Amino acid sequence: MKRIETLVIGAGQAGLAMSCCLSDRAIPHVVLERGAVANSWRHERWDSLRMLTPNWQSRLPGFRYQGTDPDGFMSMPEVVGYLQGYAAAFDAPVEEHTTVQSVTAEGAGYVVTTDRGAWRCEHLVLATGACNLAAVPGLAAQVPSRVNQITAMAYRNPGQLAAGGVLVIGASATGVQLAAEIRAAGHEVFLSAGEHIRMPRHYRGRDIQWWMDRSGLHATRIDEVDDPARARRVPSLQLVGSNARRFCDLNALMASGIEIVGRLAGIRDETALFSGGLANHCALSDLKMNRLLDTLDEWADASGIEGLAPVERFAPTACPKDARLSLSLSDGRIRTIVWATGYRPDYRWMQLPVLGRKGELLHREGLVAPGLYVLGLPFQRRRNSALLDGVGDDAVALADHIHASRGRTAA
Repeated sequence: MKRIETLVIGAGQAGLAMSCCLSDRAIPHVVLERGAVANSWRHERWDSLRMLTPNWQSRLPGFRYQGTDPDGFMSMPEVVGYLQGYAAAFDAPVEEHTTVQSVTAEGAGYVVTTDRGAWRCEHLVLATGACNLAAVPGLAAQVPSRVNQITAMAYRNPGQLAAGGVLVIGASATGVQLAAEIRAAGHEVFLSAGEHIRMPRHYRGRDIQWWMDRSGLHATRIDEVDDPARARRVPSLQLVGSNARRFCDLNALMASGIEIVGRLAGIRDETALFSGGLANHCALSDLKMNRLLDTLDEWADASGIEGLAPVERFAPTACPKDARLSLSLSDGRIRTIVWATGYRPDYRWMQLPVLGRKGELLHREGLVAPGLYVLGLPFQRRRNSALLDGVGDDAVALADHIHASRGRTAA
């Protein structure tokens, strides 16, 4: 059995940020990665996807974007190259193609069993992220076999889809982007929209991420919100990584010929049934957007920010007055369902009493148990904890905690 003071599982942005911070503190460690560096970015994203944050916001401990297009948005191959460059910059000790099979406690430390042998460590950091498995509702089992089903994690491009209509379930960032791409490829598309948050890509002449960054909203701490559990479930903003489009919202999708329906409520007799609450979801989405824009305007006024365009407000979502409540899945019109219903982490290899009733990891700002940590989860410590730009601050905090607790058994 190999021994190391600290093990990190996962070599994406979280695991590499953690490794950099541990190296800065001269803490011996190894990073285990099931594939190659940035494995999820390589194999679990669709072909046309670009980052939703501008290049200037790609900031990791000791490393940031240095290219010629700071206001652009990296493609997936560019993200992979960026993270490979990061790992090389500090010679990250990554053991690639090493799959973790189990994690158990032993004395004051942990044993991590992999397909290439076992490790024993005093400190263990789980940096596998929150998007390991597609979150597909149980009613998917009721879809007729003649209708193909694919998750956003498995989707790569419209060429995978059978000719004919497509029903996309989910209207957050992933759902609206996939619906737009599939419609542009010539398919008839229906988009099932439940809770969602409409947002302009640019506001008053600046990228919306500039506003979130400069105003301090991204740095909001989890202990500053009223309902942490709810804050961690907030849908992603309806954005696309492009300077060419202000909105990728329901209005833009309807203008392209996509039919918007309500939240998928059930499937009965080979028919998809939709909620009648679409108008309410659209109104609430507009309300949330305008509240955020009000907050940003107030911050700009109080801070005396100069050079901004005038205050803007946008026409409300043109919600269909008579949105359909059902759609046959047996008449051949719908050939494919795309599940853009989110993701969830995978901790099936964790043989420790640290999981909640729904399989979620129980932690307090990244502290799970004595010597056990997690990094890269949504709103872990701050609103931007899961972003390329935010995971570094959390990594610094956890590395400091590890450094302070070296040789002790209590967290």
